[in-house]
Amino acid sequence: MVDNNSHDSDGRTGSVSRRNFVRAVGASGAAVGLAGCTGDGGGSQDTTTEGGSDDSGTTTGSVDNDGGTTTLQWATDPDFEDVWDTLQDVLHENGLSNDIEVEILAGSSVTDDRQAQYQQWLSAGRSKPDILYVDSGWTIPFIMRDQLQNLSGMLGSDRISQLEDDYFQASVSTARGPDGDLFAIPLFPDFPTMQYNKSYVSEAGYGEDDFETWAEESMTWQEFSNVTSEALDANDDVDYGFTFQADSYEGLACCDFNEFMTSWGGAYFGNPEENLFGPIGDRPVTVGEDQVVDSVRMIRTFIHGSDAEETLDDYAGDISPDAVLQWTEEPSRKPFTNGNAVMHRNWPYAINTSASEDNLGDDLGVMPIPYAVTEDEAEYPGTGGPVAALGGWHNAINPNSENKEAALEVLTAMMSEEFKLALFEELGFLPPEPDLLDTDRAGEVPIMGQFLPQLKVAGENAIPRPVTPIWPNQSQRIAQQVNDAYSESGDPVSAMSTLQQQLEEIEQSA
Repeated sequence: MVDNNSHDSDGRTGSVSRRNFVRAVGASGAAVGLAGCTGDGGGSQDTTTEGGSDDSGTTTGSVDNDGGTTTLQWATDPDFEDVWDTLQDVLHENGLSNDIEVEILAGSSVTDDRQAQYQQWLSAGRSKPDILYVDSGWTIPFIMRDQLQNLSGMLGSDRISQLEDDYFQASVSTARGPDGDLFAIPLFPDFPTMQYNKSYVSEAGYGEDDFETWAEESMTWQEFSNVTSEALDANDDVDYGFTFQADSYEGLACCDFNEFMTSWGGAYFGNPEENLFGPIGDRPVTVGEDQVVDSVRMIRTFIHGSDAEETLDDYAGDISPDAVLQWTEEPSRKPFTNGNAVMHRNWPYAINTSASEDNLGDDLGVMPIPYAVTEDEAEYPGTGGPVAALGGWHNAINPNSENKEAALEVLTAMMSEEFKLALFEELGFLPPEPDLLDTDRAGEVPIMGQFLPQLKVAGENAIPRPVTPIWPNQSQRIAQQVNDAYSESGDPVSAMSTLQQQLEEIEQSA
């Protein structure tokens, strides 16, 4: 089922078909988070249609095809193939001219493969595909290489305002260039949560009032460790308290460690609002600071207990197995889904798996990621509180496309409320606008609909990875040093000091 040599934008391993996963859990549109060829589209027919208007009152269609049809290629995920006829109808009903057709060019579900394919196409100056489905984790390097079309001068002021005022801003930030211009439009975000087994926690004396509070307020890491330890002690047949992902891979650097560190008020490069995406070489490296080191000590406490070296006395320990140091998403999920763990950090796809009737069903609880300090207590803005690592995908236009105006019509129609909700229903992709998570229609989506408040909190506290052209080199060093620091023989102070030096050297040599 899972290819452990690949990872999605959010570090999740595998290339499981999202559509097949939805079918597997028995709820169309319920799955969120499991995250080619070439040729020219063409053809014509004797139909001419005026452009329509979407739900914002903005006229979208404006392409004059002289009685013919413009066929665009959209390089995207194979999951779209089975539902594209339905979704394309939604586009035509919400602003896309009927004489513009979109042809799906299904590529690899492995994000690294897709990234390499795009770089090959764009470096060669190919005009097809016209529209590119881009990972929020590597959009900025393409922007820096001038390989995506600048949309700021093409989008109307109302659309710019919609993106700046209505969308999850963490997602929008990963689609901007250094001068603030937009080069892509978020299609869907992905946010992790803390999932837990209500029945096990109930055995430790917690009840529905607690679950309702945790749904949107979460808890501190200290309280989390105590609750998990109490539940583990109260359920003799359960082996694990807290399962997560700490293997030495991209998911540790971009996501798990990023969350642990940021929830303590730490950061890779000081103030995230100023330095997250650069300037390379002119920003401070801050992974050696006390709050970052303490976040490492916390995880060491969870794994090795408070009697081990470099741990925290006031946190409950021995709640996570040593195996987390080799676990990615799926290996860490399976014990929880099978009823052998109390708490589990993962992406929304795991909610659907675990909440299915064949697994935990109504015993699944979900809350935002815990935190060590509040945002007000944290030194850096954008840190502290229930932070969640950002995943998700955008759409961008090939700057070499011969049909840029038509491609812009497609992207604009995809910004309609109807399309975003239809996408959630058909494939389980979360809408990129927080307000849409409050709608009755979103709440009616099987399984996921009941956990939208928790996901909204995660989205509003999302932290992107510090993506720049040098991030791939930096993330490798981060994953290695953090994994070593989490091991029983690891030294958090030494590991973070070494990591700081390594990151600084990469910054200065760029």
